[in-house]
Amino acid sequence: MGSPKKGQSKGFFAAMNSGISVFSNAMHRSVGGLLGYEGVEVINPEGGKEDAEEEAHRGRWKQEERDSYWRMMQKYIGSDVTSMVTLPVLIFEPMTMLQKMAELMEYSNLLDRADECEDPYMRLVFATSWAISVYYAYQRTWKPFNPILGETYEMANHSGVTFIAEQVSHHPPMSAGHAENEHFAYDVTSKLKTKFLGNSLDVYPVGRTHVTLKRDGVVLDLVPPPTKVNNLIFGRTWVDSPGEMIMTNLTTGDKAVLYFQPCGWFGAGRYEVDGYVYNAAEEPQILMTGKWNESMSYQPCDMEGEPLPGTELKEVWHIADAPKNDKFQYTYFAHKINSFDTAPKRLLASDSRLRPDRCALEKGDLSKSGAEKSRLEERQRAEKREREAKHHQFTPRWFDLTEEVTPTPWGDLEVYQYNNKYNEHRAAVDSSDSIDEVDVKLIEFNPWQYGNLSAE
Repeated sequence: MGSPKKGQSKGFFAAMNSGISVFSNAMHRSVGGLLGYEGVEVINPEGGKEDAEEEAHRGRWKQEERDSYWRMMQKYIGSDVTSMVTLPVLIFEPMTMLQKMAELMEYSNLLDRADECEDPYMRLVFATSWAISVYYAYQRTWKPFNPILGETYEMANHSGVTFIAEQVSHHPPMSAGHAENEHFAYDVTSKLKTKFLGNSLDVYPVGRTHVTLKRDGVVLDLVPPPTKVNNLIFGRTWVDSPGEMIMTNLTTGDKAVLYFQPCGWFGAGRYEVDGYVYNAAEEPQILMTGKWNESMSYQPCDMEGEPLPGTELKEVWHIADAPKNDKFQYTYFAHKINSFDTAPKRLLASDSRLRPDRCALEKGDLSKSGAEKSRLEERQRAEKREREAKHHQFTPRWFDLTEEVTPTPWGDLEVYQYNNKYNEHRAAVDSSDSIDEVDVKLIEFNPWQYGNLSAE
């Protein structure tokens, strides 16, 4: 079932607003899919071996690898496997989690529009559409590399946005990020939590995301839905994010609540997002609908959630064209993130682009990538032993740990705050007249706290 058209939305949105059961809604959408009202994609939500050959052709699992890995992973069922399991590079993509965080900046123009907008409810339309836009990239089923403690990723030359992210903790794995331009400042502390369920993995986005719109100082808080990676070992791997996304204007109390429909058999309901922008009194003002892999649209509504007479559904965001048959399902922006074209002058030696395991995988050398990954992980363990022996604490360079602990639906989170030192560093570099031309690709990856440390 596609997005509702003008004159067809009444029953759907009224039912949604009055809290129709998820079961009835899913049944309705399943019938719609079977009747051909949407692009039918046969998916077995429980997994199976019928499409294992397709996965093997994609370079993910060969039969002998699948069986041996399944025997090893069974003992971890029910556990958080964020950093406790060493995974084979054949299921990785040549990108780290820090770079993946930067993918949220592809449609940063939507935050520019939110800042320029005077209508408080349309601000939330633009801002939530920005938050939804990254899910097209999140559907990739390759795993990004876990960052090394102290690793960074910096991006420039994209719509006036400066982006910096840093791995601030290893156990538990935590990242902090900051981005800004003339319209907005984006700040995130992320601590992914996982639960391995055998052939699937639940990913809980324990984190705090704030966007400050600079014109009026409005602060927006984002709580995304959890994500489920299905058919990790048996069947065709696919990603779904069923549940609620909530964006709250902390300044006014207005909020947007959008529901990501769960995927069923034959792809019923997959990608669909529906919801409302509410005022501080929790009265619906604007309905929103679309698919997170295609587009989002909006329409003003009445207190019952019905479209206002004389209004029409208008598109606010549409996915950009993507490369055809890309091995890692990268968008053009993902390739841009991985390239040195978005690297600023005097790239930090701790930057993800410089990781030797990532570079080797990008060139298709899985053997070298696996060896380099093992070397980096052992060096990280050696650094930890050295730190403990010297009673040292790791201190991030660009972010400071605050005393704030914020609750999330999946546990409490210690919050890191951007300390503005990167702005000072970048200003000093950009104003320097004595910058030697250096081939950034020849810079040795160096996120380390201690120099010349043996990994023995």
